[in-house]
Amino acid sequence: MGYSVSVLCYIRAAAQSGAAVAIAGLEILMVRRIFIVFALLALLPIGLTLVLLAAGTIDRSSVRMVLNVMTGLSGPAAEETLLRQRYAVPDGFVLNLYEDDLPGARFLHVTPSGDLLVSRPHKGDIVLLKRDQDGDGKPDGRVTLLSSLRRPLGLDIHDDWLYVAESNRIIRVPFDSALGLVAGNLHVLVAGLTDNGNHWSKTLRVGPDDKLYLAQGSTCNICEEDDPRRATIMRFELDGSGGEIIATGLRNSVGFDWAPWDDALFATENGRDLLGDDTPPCELNRITAGRFYGWPYFYGENVADAAMEPDPLAAQRQPTAPVHGFRAHNAPLGMTFLRWDKRPTAYKNSALVALHGSWNRSSPDGYKVVSLHWTQAGIEEKDFLSGFLQDGNISGRPVDVTEGTDGTIYISDDYAGAIYSVHYGVPDQGGEALTLPSTLSTKSLDETPPSWLAGADRAAMADNGAALYAQHACRSCHEEGNNPARLEGLEKRLGYQAVVDLLATPPAPMPLFPLSETQRRELAVYLLDARGR
Repeated sequence: MGYSVSVLCYIRAAAQSGAAVAIAGLEILMVRRIFIVFALLALLPIGLTLVLLAAGTIDRSSVRMVLNVMTGLSGPAAEETLLRQRYAVPDGFVLNLYEDDLPGARFLHVTPSGDLLVSRPHKGDIVLLKRDQDGDGKPDGRVTLLSSLRRPLGLDIHDDWLYVAESNRIIRVPFDSALGLVAGNLHVLVAGLTDNGNHWSKTLRVGPDDKLYLAQGSTCNICEEDDPRRATIMRFELDGSGGEIIATGLRNSVGFDWAPWDDALFATENGRDLLGDDTPPCELNRITAGRFYGWPYFYGENVADAAMEPDPLAAQRQPTAPVHGFRAHNAPLGMTFLRWDKRPTAYKNSALVALHGSWNRSSPDGYKVVSLHWTQAGIEEKDFLSGFLQDGNISGRPVDVTEGTDGTIYISDDYAGAIYSVHYGVPDQGGEALTLPSTLSTKSLDETPPSWLAGADRAAMADNGAALYAQHACRSCHEEGNNPARLEGLEKRLGYQAVVDLLATPPAPMPLFPLSETQRRELAVYLLDARGR
């Protein structure tokens, strides 16, 4: 009996040991498989990028940008020098780098108190940048208002509520604009929105009719949707009730706004991919309730898409053509109509649109902000902020545009993780013209002429200085706008060397230009010998 028991115990122990070994083997196998799966997922963006390169769908210069889209790999950092050397705005406008460290910055909204809200879908948060009160051209602080959200994009403020569109729902929370803080519990207004597929983001705005508008893109490049709410614009009551689809056939209308002169609703739309470099155009549509805007059966000027069968509802609807076409694959995203009335008349009936730029084009295109001007001849498109794409090199990707009540224009860049501000002329400093620092008084006059002036060709230096003055749009601050910082009598306050030093280390909001010492001297001679008198 004892022997039998010992044998049974041995057999049982062996069995348990074997089972443990088997389980350990299975665990190792599972870990290996999980590792392989994650490795494949990690390599997938690289593999897909290589396929796109081999097919000629993208250019080598677009690789980092494509990986940014797929993985969140950051783009080049935004720097003041880069702005001065590469970026351009129209005459009379001044560009500044407002925030240079806000990765994934997407949609924007200015609060009634002048703070700037920024949504970051891939970070899952809403950030508040405190308004610039000290005049240094930068926000005075940063607060994370909401976090742990599901890919938030669209946002708006109405009647002390902050509305946010997550990828799967609409929420709102009480918001104290004066303090710049949320002031209560979060309320879910609309739940159960689908966010599968390609265009998961949701854009939200409150209309002039006090209704809540929501745009949501398609799940695919071209297909028939299972969820009828996708590829549409919807409208709700402010509490989320009464949801209805008002426009269909909109593949991906990320940005929309109402024209201030007649409250007509306009929306950008990204055209479908993989039809070549120049087909189809991206679109601006005038949205009318009940209209069908073509996708997936038509594109552009109602051109039938050969990849689809005829529209099965053709007897009930006809496609509505766009009112303006952008270049193919330029990816128009956020848009805003300009409402500040102190700019030139050319901007009276105009909107700004952020072109995020192409990802599936053999040579990159877009990557800028354009202005649209409503004229008697139609809608005219012009460059407003350009320079993000130079010689195939991409330094930024504009996403959204918004305007403050003081006329400041803010532009987000999710590639560089930056916010830019654009002013017309000198920013309003509380109703007083910008003045030079008080430390630069009569004591800053030259006691004796600087040595570099001895024997110099001052006429030639002044001519070169005049060219620099024009090149860097100095007249927009010193001759135009509401409160220009006039230069008359400058020679009674500053000497040549003081002007050179001022140009080397300018006080806010005076911009820093990439000038050599020689150029600063030439500009000083021009300012004191010609402009200052």
